[in-house]
Amino acid sequence: MRAAVYRGEQTVRVEQVPLPPVGPGEILIRVAACGVCHTDLKKIEHDLLPPPRIYGHETAGVVAAVGAGVTKYEPGERVCVFHHIPCLDCFYCRRKAYAQCETYKRVGVTAGFEPAGGGFAEYVRVMDWIVERGVEKIPDGVSFDKATFVEPVNTCLKGLEKCAVEAGETVAVLGQGPIGLLFTMLLRQRPDVGVYATDVLPSRLEKSLRLGAREALNAAEIDLGAEMRSRTAGRGADVAIVAASAPRIVEQAVAATRPGGRIMLFAQTSPQETFVLDGAGVGKGERMVFGSYSASVDLQRESAETVWRSDFPVEELISHRLPLEELQRGMELARSPSADSLKVLVHPREESDRD
Repeated sequence: MRAAVYRGEQTVRVEQVPLPPVGPGEILIRVAACGVCHTDLKKIEHDLLPPPRIYGHETAGVVAAVGAGVTKYEPGERVCVFHHIPCLDCFYCRRKAYAQCETYKRVGVTAGFEPAGGGFAEYVRVMDWIVERGVEKIPDGVSFDKATFVEPVNTCLKGLEKCAVEAGETVAVLGQGPIGLLFTMLLRQRPDVGVYATDVLPSRLEKSLRLGAREALNAAEIDLGAEMRSRTAGRGADVAIVAASAPRIVEQAVAATRPGGRIMLFAQTSPQETFVLDGAGVGKGERMVFGSYSASVDLQRESAETVWRSDFPVEELISHRLPLEELQRGMELARSPSADSLKVLVHPREESDRD
């Protein structure tokens, strides 16, 4: 089968690799679509993990084969898959910090080599503990493209749970790429929450207004702290969500919040991303700065049901659908966004079934 193999030194090449063998309790999925995620891009750009690996974890497709003992799924069923599932019994799981669980850190979906998600390939092997609790069936009428959003929506729902946004609060969402727009869309569903979206691309600001933002602000042209205070009786936003990675964006988020406000770092996922904060702005201002990373098994069903809804138009975020051979171009589009680029999907098979 064909797969995009990471070979180190920021290099990904489409190669022929063996079809993954399916063991007892496992399933094989024929990949129809896989989203390009910035977490994988950072692993490639900064060579964070040793090669060879096949990345891609926002995966949807068709069950192609099942291993001995599998009764929950049958060949031909349409599914999407999570690549991490926690043990539910360790120190971190008991505190619902699932992303810190050692079992969770073991990737359970692979197209070959060291498991890394594998969605940038024609087929992926799903290991037994993922099959048990990490696969969701796609309803009739929901496209594979739409189903690729179940995992990223889960991560956003988890982040919002940590933010504990209450009715009547004001939230600044910094960055309106695919993740920032998902936050904007999810917050729109909450009663009486005012969402202020920031970005530097007018096309993304316009889309944020259509998808739920009360107001869209160009971060390159304003003092965000002053602007948020002017809209909140001089206080600042109750919550700031840092949904992009850019110079001084964390400092901007702190400045945008009120004393006692909450700042969530969502996009800061590699060791190279550092920042300096005014100690008094956090300490004396009693602001909380915290992170949120990856998905929550507790929100798996909710994330799927959210994506299945007809009034949650995630397909509006898709700007490019590319064949596997154009993954390098897709990564560049995601890494260096322009006015006409947003969410990039890869269709690994030439006759990709999109419906």
